[in-house]
Amino acid sequence: MSTYQKLGVIVSDIETITPTIKRFTLIPDENTQLPSFTSGSHIFVQMRDGDNQYNNAYSLLNSPFDEQRYQIAVKREEYSRGGSAFMHEKVAIGNKLIVSEPNNLFALAPGAKKHILIAGGIGITPFMSHLHELEQQNAEYELHYCYRNAGEPAFTPELMASRFKDKVVCHISSKGSRLELDTLISRLPEGSHVYTCGSHSLNEGVRQAAQKVGFPDQQLHFEQFAIEDKTGDAFTVVLAKSGVELEVDSESTILQVIERNKAASIESLCREGVCGTCETMILEGEADHRDQYLSDEERKSQTSMLICCSRAKGKRLVLDL
Repeated sequence: MSTYQKLGVIVSDIETITPTIKRFTLIPDENTQLPSFTSGSHIFVQMRDGDNQYNNAYSLLNSPFDEQRYQIAVKREEYSRGGSAFMHEKVAIGNKLIVSEPNNLFALAPGAKKHILIAGGIGITPFMSHLHELEQQNAEYELHYCYRNAGEPAFTPELMASRFKDKVVCHISSKGSRLELDTLISRLPEGSHVYTCGSHSLNEGVRQAAQKVGFPDQQLHFEQFAIEDKTGDAFTVVLAKSGVELEVDSESTILQVIERNKAASIESLCREGVCGTCETMILEGEADHRDQYLSDEERKSQTSMLICCSRAKGKRLVLDL
């Protein structure tokens, strides 16, 4: 289970990047010193709107060598559960927010011969920070930025006016310029690493292309803050410490059912399988892991699970709660 230091910040600037994307600049309040971060890091922003509280993860956009501020980009989701709508509609310059210390689950691989960055839509955000670190390392890299329409991309003008422009290739599917993943990955030199942040379909496309040519799994890196699907077959969860048995229906998560029945007090933050706060030990049964926090080895060991998103493989799970 992970815990995070909470930091007080002030919104010093809000920039409209597109009609649906805003960039927020956050500086420390009088009681806070911002921890340093590495490229690919994210923070959680805590938002309270009346009785509702949201904890959303956002990648840090700015250079990791800029220690005076954090920058995030927030896309106003059409079917927002509250967080992105709150940031767009209710946060103003001068407001105070609470954020977590930075955490990095999408770091650059040390010693990679070449770094291939593949971004889909708003998935460009962690790469904005990576570009600074790659330039600092004098590393070999290229960024492939994929989006549907020419008017859609969040940071293309900024990228094309930057020192990174010669390493950036834009792929606009509406203009027939779709990224050929099979071709790209098949031509990579040995020792390359591929990083993908975008939709579930983009991530799966990269996985499938890599499998076709035998590209090593350990040299693939993915980030996707929103879990595509938390639903599945119903099952029973047993809380070992209290003996309480709960039925988890096909549409609910274990965490939601426990909270609904007030069966245990569970600390949680992101509720998307990213932060690790709700990690819980498994005593019996196997989990259907859907998080981005546990390593492949940890998932295979079946010793713990993130109950905000992962489910049971069978009909029954016993948890150390």
